Amino acid sequence: NMLDFVFAVDDSVTWHMMNLLKNRSHYSFLKVFGPKQISSMQSYGAGIYYNTLVPCNGRIIKYGVISTDTLIDDLLHWKTLYVAGRLQKPVKILTQNENSKLQAALVSNLKSAVTAAFLMLPESFSEEDLYMQIAGLSYSGDFRMVIGEDRWKVQNIVKPNLPHFQKLYSNILQDCPQVVYKHHLGRLEASIDKSPEGQFTQLMALPKTLQQKITSLVDPPGKNRDVEEILLQVAHDPDCGVVVHQGAKKSITYSMKKLYKMTKGWLRKTS
Repeated sequence: NMLDFVFAVDDSVTWHMMNLLKNRSHYSFLKVFGPKQISSMQSYGAGIYYNTLVPCNGRIIKYGVISTDTLIDDLLHWKTLYVAGRLQKPVKILTQNENSKLQAALVSNLKSAVTAAFLMLPESFSEEDLYMQIAGLSYSGDFRMVIGEDRWKVQNIVKPNLPHFQKLYSNILQDCPQVVYKHHLGRLEASIDKSPEGQFTQLMALPKTLQQKITSLVDPPGKNRDVEEILLQVAHDPDCGVVVHQGAKKSITYSMKKLYKMTKGWLRKTS
């Protein structure tokens, strides 16, 4: 399997300039345009630039570069849920500087994932059900989850890594009043508040972009109602969880389409 690295950097132009000097062969034809254009390309779509199929110590790796500010924005608001979705699953953090905003955003992303999963799950569920729902969030708009072999991808992520999911989410679940988390047994007992009031509280805690996608599904064109008013309506809907799932799906699909269109436009511009 290809190892996948992500580097969050404060200054993308300088990082690419230095990396081009050391590892020019890692880059595609885009290297001829220089670090500023590569950094500009990085800002499109999900805000990450990837070098792929890179030989390293006898293995093949790929690595993405994302600006720290873009990463924080995605973690807090799920603007694309591309990197934020990856960080909702167990990863190995190799090194991390003392950036309090980034550290807070990493925790916020995990809390948002739990909140979204609670809305989509029934009142009672198993620990594995929770992690399956969380791991599936970032695949909501991926057609490969419906057809082909990748429909088992979420299950294959969760089952072998259950202890790592438990470690990642243990602190958040221990602080959650709706969950009795028996860490020593590796088991949780959940009783989620599915009342309109409980669901409204959870909807209001969702990241901004997901809230916007949910409201765009529910609010008829031209009415332009307040987001809080629309989410209150959704909270009273017996199919609230379905609406949240559709909102996540719409958000991911939109982001991938945007990435594709922007990439095509940039390539046309530079050809």
